[in-house]
Amino acid sequence: MAALTPHQKQAMVDAIRADGATAWLDDMLRTPEPVVGAAPDRLRGFRVRLDLIGATPPVWRRLELPGDLTLDRVHVVIQAAMGWLDGHLHRFRTGSDPRSPHFVTAFDVEEGDDGVLESTVRLDQLLTGTGDRLWYEYDFGDGWDHMLAVEAVLDEPPTAIRCTAGRMACPPEDCGGMWGYAELAAWVRGGCDPSSVPPPFADVEHARGWLPLDWHPDRFDPADTTAAVAAALAAPVPVAEELAALRAHLERHGNRALTQLLALSAAHPVVEVGEADAAALLEPYLVLLDLIGDGVRLTSAGYLPPTLVEHLADRTGLTRWWIGTANREDLTWPLAQLRTSARALGLLRVRHGRLTPTTLARRHRDRPLALWQHLVSRLPVGRTDFDRHAGWSALTVVASGLPAEHWHTEIRALLIALGWRVDARPSLAPAVTSPTLDVLELLAGTTRHGRPTGPHPAVAATARTVLGP
Repeated sequence: MAALTPHQKQAMVDAIRADGATAWLDDMLRTPEPVVGAAPDRLRGFRVRLDLIGATPPVWRRLELPGDLTLDRVHVVIQAAMGWLDGHLHRFRTGSDPRSPHFVTAFDVEEGDDGVLESTVRLDQLLTGTGDRLWYEYDFGDGWDHMLAVEAVLDEPPTAIRCTAGRMACPPEDCGGMWGYAELAAWVRGGCDPSSVPPPFADVEHARGWLPLDWHPDRFDPADTTAAVAAALAAPVPVAEELAALRAHLERHGNRALTQLLALSAAHPVVEVGEADAAALLEPYLVLLDLIGDGVRLTSAGYLPPTLVEHLADRTGLTRWWIGTANREDLTWPLAQLRTSARALGLLRVRHGRLTPTTLARRHRDRPLALWQHLVSRLPVGRTDFDRHAGWSALTVVASGLPAEHWHTEIRALLIALGWRVDARPSLAPAVTSPTLDVLELLAGTTRHGRPTGPHPAVAATARTVLGP
């Protein structure tokens, strides 16, 4: 059939089907199911080496695994140990050939595929001795193929999965496969030369913003990997019902990014927010409430009076970095953001052309901790689906402890995973416009420093408080 055109091949298939040979043809084309052995009477463990096939220098991990780990859990281990984000489909195979017998995933079953479900098969039903191997493919587009090889059978299964050795960082997701990874790795090793930014990036900032935080191809730490695996396998972090629904939605589509961020959040020690912490966090809101007093009349256009804007800019620290005259609310976005978020949080209201504090704001304006607790109870703010999704995404990213300069990138990635696009075009990612993120950035010092950078433990603690059940 090699000499036939695709049209001729299809015609032959149609003719065979017409002759009633459908069952024979289907049997010929069907990939055989994998052979699964019986579970052993005695539970043992394995020391395995996990290699990313084709990577130069080699990218690998040495892991200690219990034999009763089912393949769906092995998938979670591989994702965490390598550093993948679980944003694509995967498949376990019993041979190196892509056409080898393979196991189906829960997603495959939902799509109508038949076969041996990976969650029903234990590792020790496939691997029994030194040298036994199992293949794992991730992201059928970029085509990341892995091989799991048994180095030793352990008489006793490990009490916890450990990574004891390895080399090199995992390639970034969606980097274009091995060729794209090689280009990126060489560029980063060379110091990120602005004159040789690899495609498809426009400039250094674009490339560095897209790469994982502090990514370097030669960086690897087995202790960090062990911790990442433990977090990935941990029971789901209890969270608010609305956020739990978003997490479940992403996991049904094979994306564990939200789950992993929540695990990072849960791994942080509890940080108590006291009266002084609350006062520091809420400084811009407290200044605004103080300047408004019992109420102020807005301009005919509905803005704060210029004199009040000037005082607000001065007392919140805006004038230290703001370029230009800060006396018009509509031309001073941090202050406009402050007033808008204060209304969304139920601290201010407009009535008959006057901006006045709410009863709650009057009651708590001298009690920062009580005001902070109220703020926590109101987050996330917004009523539209997008505002809610963006709000929960923002809270999760901030709660994870990531530096503030990475908040927008991570939130955008979650929104894309949740299906948000501009004009339904897959190539256009949504802008991160979120009233909840506005609040968090104000707590992190937007008025004093502009867009926040670096870690903000008290803001992260605030977000983690919101995430609780």
